Amino acid sequence: MPRNVVFVAPFPVETTMRFVRAVARLDDVRLLGVVHTPPDGDDARVYDDAVRVTEPLSTRDTIDGIEVLRRRHGTIHRIVGILEPMMVQLALARAHFGVPGPRPETAELFRDKARMKAALRKAGLEVARSKLVTSEADARAFAEEVGFPMVLKPPAGMGAKATFRVSSLESLLRATAGMGVSAERPVLAEEMLRGQELSFETLTIDGVPRAHSISQYRPSCLEVLENPWIQWVCFFPRDVSGPEYDGARAMGFAAIRALGLDHGFTHMEWFRREDGRLAIGEIAQRPPGANITRMIGLAHDVDAYRAWARAVVDGELDAPWVRRHAVGCAFLRGMGRGHVAAITGVREANEAVRQWVVESKLPSIGAPKSESYEGDGYVIVRGDTDQEVTRALRTIVETVRVHYAG
Repeated sequence: MPRNVVFVAPFPVETTMRFVRAVARLDDVRLLGVVHTPPDGDDARVYDDAVRVTEPLSTRDTIDGIEVLRRRHGTIHRIVGILEPMMVQLALARAHFGVPGPRPETAELFRDKARMKAALRKAGLEVARSKLVTSEADARAFAEEVGFPMVLKPPAGMGAKATFRVSSLESLLRATAGMGVSAERPVLAEEMLRGQELSFETLTIDGVPRAHSISQYRPSCLEVLENPWIQWVCFFPRDVSGPEYDGARAMGFAAIRALGLDHGFTHMEWFRREDGRLAIGEIAQRPPGANITRMIGLAHDVDAYRAWARAVVDGELDAPWVRRHAVGCAFLRGMGRGHVAAITGVREANEAVRQWVVESKLPSIGAPKSESYEGDGYVIVRGDTDQEVTRALRTIVETVRVHYAG
């Protein structure tokens, strides 16, 4: 009998569907979906059966949808998904149906950034100093402790997407007033970490990180968010096995133990401070965004989507990850507002770097400017050395220009 695996995927965006397809290709799996918008095109038949829900982030709707599938097909083997706003709901559904996988207390610990940082500090890991601000007095007291600039984020924010910087007491008080900060609506104030920002991913099985990857943001995520014209890059050095990364590995593995994850991907943003000390920005219980999952596969010659599926459904790792290539992604954005009016420099960039390009998505003429930090398009390159990948990325961001109008 096939195993009934429920994938909760409210919206059929391409990033999500890559993971859905990976589960569909596993052996002895009947893939069942809980969706808000069904996939179409080539993915119209990816699910063996699916139910639609009205409120995609509702725990009640999620459980009710899975119950419909249980009645149709029998015992549920796994309940999976990749969206950070759904991690707690998925954990509650697992607990309701008695299905293995991350528990609600684990999901809550990852989701609540204040509790997460408290757990990491208790484990002896360095994180940014932070305070859950519930009043103007709290904000003033924390400003006196850490100074400016600092960052503000919702306690359950999704990484840098929900983060912004304040540079003075006046702007801090204005921000907290505008956000309606209170005991019922707290905001997390945090010391702004300075230095090189990097990413650390793990694939964990039975509580043990079995594979990991390290990459670099150029420039930092917050700088990218605050300057929507920057064509930034994510870079995977070919070799991350050296002692200069030992501290990051130890820190990342210790964070998994401290937060109690049993199976799945994690995505951790961390900093190498100017004095060399390492600190965790935050860690998420989900696969990484910004094409990092795709680049993990390219750097290690593995199917990283299948690796996630095997971990969360089968509890297995196909093979160790061996870093074989340098990889990078340039994200295409530009100055201005409105709709994409033109893209220049594509032919010149292609002539210079085409031998290293493995995947690209150019901005669509007429499309509204994306609000995402990932921009309106991207180019992924891969090479044998860090130098050739770095040169290719530099050529792309210095040559390709996205123009907007109206």
